[in-house]
Amino acid sequence: MLSFCPYCNNMLPVSKGDSGVYRLGCPSCPYEFPIEGVEIYDRRNLPRKEVDDVLGGEGAWDNVDQTAVQCPQHETCGGEKAYFFQLQIRSADEPMTTFYKCVTCGHKWREN
Repeated sequence: MLSFCPYCNNMLPVSKGDSGVYRLGCPSCPYEFPIEGVEIYDRRNLPRKEVDDVLGGEGAWDNVDQTAVQCPQHETCGGEKAYFFQLQIRSADEPMTTFYKCVTCGHKWREN
């Protein structure tokens, strides 16, 4: 657990005071907090940052090309065309990954 000085915001290391009692003491100001018989805990819920959608989010399928490819769910939808775009998600010596979306049923899949 890390605790910080309420006055100067420096990290408070644990040290042994003059009286033999352990304490959290600030190295740059006179702040001290004795740790004798006190249960110390500090819990903070940190906010999660929003993660951007790697594949473009809602607008990923806007203005993409079509190709003639059979949908993996061809038995149910009969789709013969799909929207597609390509992305380099691995190292440069690997081929690009192609992402497809069936025009008929909207099923999404990818091929490496």
